[in-house]
Amino acid sequence: MHEIPIRSFAVSVVVLRPAGSTFEVLLLKRTGTLAGTWCQVAGAIEANETAWQAGLREVEEETGLRPDRFYSADICEQFYEADRNAISLLPVFVGFAAKGATVRLNAEHSAFRWVSFDEALRMVPFAGQRKVLKHIRDEFVDNEPNPWLLIQETAPVGSAG
Repeated sequence: MHEIPIRSFAVSVVVLRPAGSTFEVLLLKRTGTLAGTWCQVAGAIEANETAWQAGLREVEEETGLRPDRFYSADICEQFYEADRNAISLLPVFVGFAAKGATVRLNAEHSAFRWVSFDEALRMVPFAGQRKVLKHIRDEFVDNEPNPWLLIQETAPVGSAG
């Protein structure tokens, strides 16, 4: 018998901003792996970094944004990678950006768009992303976020803590 390894080495962050009585989702157009596809913020967890610290760092690196509030989304994005014959499991976080926050992309992306949840669901290429977006809309937009999921920073991003 051969087992398929499960890898958990990266994080996924859905960034939201106020738009009238609801919220918009930030999507980024990739330039490297999966070039041309729209996605949320994602990236690897570095040494001596917690998953939530990696999430905050990746948001800042990829978008220049610093969320006002940051939550565990209480869900993981999962997918099978055929080239590695492995299942990847990424903890998901939700960051709330200010209404007028300015996005500054790094080289990993060629464009960004703030879109409605319905539009985001049409734009992302994978079923796992759509599942995550539906969960976040239900738990963080249509309902008040669970206060136990709020992450209170106790150490600077990237510090060993």
